[in-house]
Amino acid sequence: RERGYFFSNSGDMRFALCNEVLGTMEFGDQCRYAHLLGYHGLEVAPFTLAEDPSALTDAQLAGLRALAADEGIAIVGLHWLLLKPDGLSITSPDLAVRKRTVEFMQRLIGMCAQLGGSYLVHGSPGQRNVPKGESREGALARAKQCWAAAGEAATGCGLVYCIEPLSADQTPLVNTLAEAVAIVAELRIAGLK
Repeated sequence: RERGYFFSNSGDMRFALCNEVLGTMEFGDQCRYAHLLGYHGLEVAPFTLAEDPSALTDAQLAGLRALAADEGIAIVGLHWLLLKPDGLSITSPDLAVRKRTVEFMQRLIGMCAQLGGSYLVHGSPGQRNVPKGESREGALARAKQCWAAAGEAATGCGLVYCIEPLSADQTPLVNTLAEAVAIVAELRIAGLK
């Protein structure tokens, strides 16, 4: 899986590698190998950095950014956001679980900015599934509230928070680009700018 992005100073298209495909390597080795393969950036899955990525310190994040830069790699964004730690969900009927999840999402937004990234991609199918005994509509309404909070935090940091459409075999929520676009439009109308 690759994501194209543009450097604003040149307009040239550059490619970034999603780092979980190199997950058995140390982070510096991931950067070095990605550079050797011809990539210009890494899109980082937070769970590859720590069991609880929110516990990473500012100094650790600065060190990761410097490691990447030393290898000629930019950290362009974050993806697969909610895999670790366990227990996160944007669709849970439990308000405390959703509150903890939103706080974690907001921490990831700050981390992305510190790492030099410009966007976050919210895939995380397991953490947006419809809980047993719950309706799809209720789960989607709760997910939208969480995405609205994340979008607002990202906007405040000058970042973009993306909703990734995933196949129906992974999650019943947001399977097409049209669905993702409609949610973003709805959240903008509701007050997220």
